[in-house]
Amino acid sequence: MKSNVIICGNSIEEMNKMPEASVDLIFADPPYWMRVEGVLKRVEGTEFDGCDDEWDKFDSLEDYEKFTQEWLTACYRILKPNGSIWVIGGMQCIYTIGAIMQRIGYWLINDVIWYKKNPTPNFMGTRLNNSHETLIWATKSKKSKFTFNYKTAKELNTDTVTEDEFNRGVRKQLGSVWRFSVCSGDERIKDDDGNKLHSTQKPLDMLKRIVAISSKEGDIVLDPFGGTMTTGVAAKMYGRNYIMIERDKKYCEYGERRLKSTKKHMDDVANAVFDIKPIKMTVQEMISTNALKVGEWFSFRDGEPVAKLLKSGKLEYKGNEMDMHTCAATARGVKASRVNGFDFWYVTRDGSLISIADIRNECREKILS
Repeated sequence: MKSNVIICGNSIEEMNKMPEASVDLIFADPPYWMRVEGVLKRVEGTEFDGCDDEWDKFDSLEDYEKFTQEWLTACYRILKPNGSIWVIGGMQCIYTIGAIMQRIGYWLINDVIWYKKNPTPNFMGTRLNNSHETLIWATKSKKSKFTFNYKTAKELNTDTVTEDEFNRGVRKQLGSVWRFSVCSGDERIKDDDGNKLHSTQKPLDMLKRIVAISSKEGDIVLDPFGGTMTTGVAAKMYGRNYIMIERDKKYCEYGERRLKSTKKHMDDVANAVFDIKPIKMTVQEMISTNALKVGEWFSFRDGEPVAKLLKSGKLEYKGNEMDMHTCAATARGVKASRVNGFDFWYVTRDGSLISIADIRNECREKILS
């Protein structure tokens, strides 16, 4: 299957041509069926250019449901068993989409709120300002072993961590409320006449986040409603392969230009280096390299001897032999039956306490050097 392409055609027809279980990640920004009527004007009287495109028009709810069922079914067929799909929508469509996804068999992982930092005002003052959209993250089944670069997601969390905290090394779990501005200024793609190309262009930083946390280098990323090809840009930047499908020839033309000018940018986020698991190093292996010594005492931060290291790699504590994780929990009197012993145990070296975790890291460095 050819990748790194823009396919100009009907998304459902084109996906039905693709091999089954051939795509790792799908991002879909389908028509919302906004049901816009009349001319909307700003407070000062100028006309607001919203989404009234032909591709967003449907005759009825049944018509929209049929379309949604068809494209989501096509996505389900080509998605790999351990792949992921992200779908974005507004209040007009996201509940319909979510219900159909579950009916088809998708397993929902999260819903994410895109909080718009600069939402379009409600010019008439007749309802609440519509300042968010919803993303649904799902897999093919409950048993899917989907990609989730958890620690990379923490590195990308600028929503609940201040700049000062981040600079001090504070990392927190990425939550389900994401704060991005609506595309404007230089980010907004314009046509040759200087008019905005697409009425629902999504922020590049949002797509980069999704690609970074839900895929690996070399994966195939599909967008069935390519638009301005932002998904393809994020995929290309981060070393993924992309397939963009778009029926509007104008969008395809400008998308080709945009993707051609996009450069690969493989940084730590793109490579998910934060999620690379370190070399496994057991206590017995540390004994075999003389990093730990049989018979020496393990202590906590206060330096008082607690348990003695045995040849088996286990610890002797009050006449009982146990692994260091169970021993740490027992000796500390916590409710859990086990804790990570590397977070608690110390040994004495030249009159100073040194963490077992630091000794393990030294052993790993020697292996890699």
